[in-house]
Amino acid sequence: MAPRKEAKVLVIVLAGGEGKRLMPLTADRAKPAVPFGGIYRLIDFALSNVVNSGYRQVVVLTQYKSHSLDRHITKTWRMSTMLGGYVAAIPAQQRLGKSWYVGSADAIYQSLNTIRDEKPDIVAVLGADHVYRMDFSQMVDQHRETGAGITVSAIRQPIELADQFGVIEVDAKDTTKIARFREKPTDAVGLPDAPHEVLASMGNYVFDADVLVDAVTRDAEDENSTHDMGGDIVPSFVDQDRAYVYDFKNNAVDGATERDRGYWRDVGTLDSYFDANMDLVNINPVFNLYNYDWPLLTSYGALPPAKFVHGHHNRFGEALNSIVSPGSIISGARVTGSVVGPKVRVHSYSEVADSVIMDNVTINRSCQIRRTIIDKDVQIPEGTTIGFDLEHDKARGFTVTESGLVVIGKGQTVTP
Repeated sequence: MAPRKEAKVLVIVLAGGEGKRLMPLTADRAKPAVPFGGIYRLIDFALSNVVNSGYRQVVVLTQYKSHSLDRHITKTWRMSTMLGGYVAAIPAQQRLGKSWYVGSADAIYQSLNTIRDEKPDIVAVLGADHVYRMDFSQMVDQHRETGAGITVSAIRQPIELADQFGVIEVDAKDTTKIARFREKPTDAVGLPDAPHEVLASMGNYVFDADVLVDAVTRDAEDENSTHDMGGDIVPSFVDQDRAYVYDFKNNAVDGATERDRGYWRDVGTLDSYFDANMDLVNINPVFNLYNYDWPLLTSYGALPPAKFVHGHHNRFGEALNSIVSPGSIISGARVTGSVVGPKVRVHSYSEVADSVIMDNVTINRSCQIRRTIIDKDVQIPEGTTIGFDLEHDKARGFTVTESGLVVIGKGQTVTP
């Protein structure tokens, strides 16, 4: 029998969300453009997975505060046009009326010209703001083998966390088929092979191209729909008995360690964003940035290496259990358990612990900072203390989460 023809795949990345729960980090940018891990933006993880999976035709649908995201894509994600590769950022265009996208399914419906122009066999629809590694070609292969209408990627989570996710309940006779799809249930049913676990949707979907076009067109005509992929499109395929699940635990990525295989984080809140950054700095990281067999791709400009200076008179320029990005100088200061972005200056006698410091931040002398996220272009005056007196931090206009994490917005004025 002749081998099956390789499918032509178009990837649509949904990058239009507001990210309200990440304020103030999203006050001036879309959620997928939020810096992460020092030199990356959140969208770099989805796009790295796409190109490492072998797919080269990618459109990114943007909407809110998209300037920095568009700029990053334009400057960073360039592929060989000779071989037909591209990553194209496409803003909401009001092609079908005077309205913005009202949901993820509507975003695809208003951008159907991208599918008609490319004429793919398969369309993969992906979220833009999760941290993980995944070979999407394996999911596409399963989709084609099962003849599914839709294939939804899902990750196993403890059943007690079910009320935080869209939960997939599988068919008892065929565990690749979706029997029910429920949003944040409080009475979730465990998996047949693991009653203490549920399958949580990762927000990634695979369709035959004609099936997706038909689905979002029908959805657009339904006045009762919220026009959401998870809330409307997936349940409609479940009702038709055409919805299948791809279990993320079966995904094998080159170079993965036992510790970081199957890692996936939804960084939708300030605390989860902070925790995911902290996952990077362990001696044996929970998520390993140093996997060169499945590289995480980005561009941070022409910057010199990081530098550590001063080692006398009680000044020790050092960073322990930390990531320090190019262009940064730790000058007579100590950084521990932190992620430091590009072009950061930390001056003498200052200490930074368990924090995320973004681009072009200056921390002047004799500062004490702990459990704090500092966004770009912030100047910390000499002698400032942050993260020790939370009431004082709130009084200075900083955001403080219930867990006691302090967040300082981009360019925000800081007083001692």
